[in-house]
Order: sequence, then structure tokens, then C-alpha cells
Amino acid sequence: MRLYIVIFSLVALTLIPTLILDDEIDAAFSGEAGLERLRSFGAWAWLVGIGLIVSDLALPVPSTAVISGLGMLYGPWVGGLIGGVGSTLAGCVAYSVGRWIGGPTLRLFVGPDEMARLPRFFARHGLWAIALSRWMPLLPEALCALAGTARMRMIPFLAALSCGSFAMGFAFGFLGVYYVDRPVAGLLISALVPLGVWPIVHYCLRQQPVVESPATELVPQTEFEFTS
Repeated sequence: MRLYIVIFSLVALTLIPTLILDDEIDAAFSGEAGLERLRSFGAWAWLVGIGLIVSDLALPVPSTAVISGLGMLYGPWVGGLIGGVGSTLAGCVAYSVGRWIGGPTLRLFVGPDEMARLPRFFARHGLWAIALSRWMPLLPEALCALAGTARMRMIPFLAALSCGSFAMGFAFGFLGVYYVDRPVAGLLISALVPLGVWPIVHYCLRQQPVVESPATELVPQTEFEFTS
């Protein structure tokens, strides 16, 4: 139960910047105003777009609106690719934070039994949870941080994260260009192609360990043992 409270708390923390900043950032990067703002950066608009998507970790940036804007600027394929890169980088940053500082922080709030449940969850459901959560609000980066805390292995994590991120990126890239008036059709059509890759990836990874065993946890590099 404590672990679920921690997950809920992580999601709630992401709402704090929204409450503080109200809708200022959302208004600045949504709709026509957001598109013009991206266009004003000229040749660097793609890099600004990636930075905005990654900054959604800490700020209430409308990342899906940014990706749609990138689709309008660069076309659905290139814009979707840029959006997928940004979403993947955001997940990697959250994973790194969870991996390096999540464990000690989480132990302050939950007991050993709850800590043991976290790796078991990601061992069983981590691949699907990471891939599918990219479409949800608030939850994706909290799950990525917990995946790092659970010591989910990098290759399976990146495979699941990339499939979910690029599917979402292409979906909103196409929405921005072709399906403004038909969002449901746009989501379905543009998501089916990249999501079709996921069953193949999942099949290839199904026999691989998803979470590191305790023996693979990092040992401080300053400690050495010499034997004769």
C-alpha cells in the first residue's frame, strides 16, 4: 500500500508547477501562438522542441502540442521523429534520476517488503507499462523513474520506451498536419504503424531478464580488493 502512495505522490508532484504557473506555459506553446513561437527559432526549432519535451519533466509544457507543432513545421515523419527523440530523452532522464537517487529516497518512505515488490512488478509488467504509459498524462516519467529505481535493465527499458515514444511522436506529428479535424482517426492510423513493431520487440526480449539481479547492483568504484 505504501508503494502505491509513493507512486501517487510522484504523479501529484508533477502537478505542482501547473498550480504555480497556472496556464502560462501551456498557452505559450499551444495552438497558433505555440507554432509561431517554434517557427521563430528558425533552423533551431527542432532542438528547442526537444528541449521543451524534456523540460516537461519539471514544467507544465504541453509536449503533445509541441510535437504537433513540429509535425506542422517539418512534416509528419520528421516532426514525429523529433518528437519521439524528445520523449525518449525525457524518459531516459527520469530513469537516470530514479536509478541514482530513487532507491535511497524510496527507502525512507516504504519498508523492505514494498521495495521488493517494485522489481517484481517491472520484471512481470515493465515492458508493457513503459511502452503504453507514453500515451498517458502525468504517469510516464513517474514510471520511468521507478523503473530506474527497480534496476530495470537498460536495453529492455530503451526498447519499450522507444516503441512507446516514437508511436506517440508520429501520432501527434500526423495529427498536427493531417488530422486536426479528425483526431481519433489520426491517432489510430499513425499509431498502428510504429506500434506494430512492438510485438516483434517484445517477442525478442521475452526470454531476457528485464530487471537486474541484486548481484549486479553497482559497487562504489573507490573500493578495491587485492588478492595475492
